[in-house]
Amino acid sequence: MSARLLVAAMLTLFMAPVAAQDRLPPAPYAYQQLADPAKEAKAKALMETLRCLVCQGQSIADSDAPLAGDMRHEVRSKVAAGESPDAIRKWLVARYGNWVSYDPPFDRATALLWLAPLLFLAIGLWLAFGRLRGANREEEP
Repeated sequence: MSARLLVAAMLTLFMAPVAAQDRLPPAPYAYQQLADPAKEAKAKALMETLRCLVCQGQSIADSDAPLAGDMRHEVRSKVAAGESPDAIRKWLVARYGNWVSYDPPFDRATALLWLAPLLFLAIGLWLAFGRLRGANREEEP
């Protein structure tokens, strides 16, 4: 009995990664393109500025995640319906939040994101000038 239990435990251990795989079938419409090349170019340009919700490091145009395929389909269907890219972006931001965009707006929630590089630059300059002044003081007799 313990051998069966050991085999079952080992199978469970090795089968856990398989069970963790995405169970959603690939969306058949995820890679379809619009018939109008101008609308497809507009949709593609918008998709390259939107962050994948699963990968978060790739745009929805580049991601292979099933959710990114669904988002591509939504963007293409809204562009085909005649909606503007700004309206589609606003709809996606309202649905998923500001971080879905690679260019979030400046507001209270993203102020640190926009101001942190300037703050670190100012601190670096302050430290560099302090070092240089300290070195100059040591050289004087």
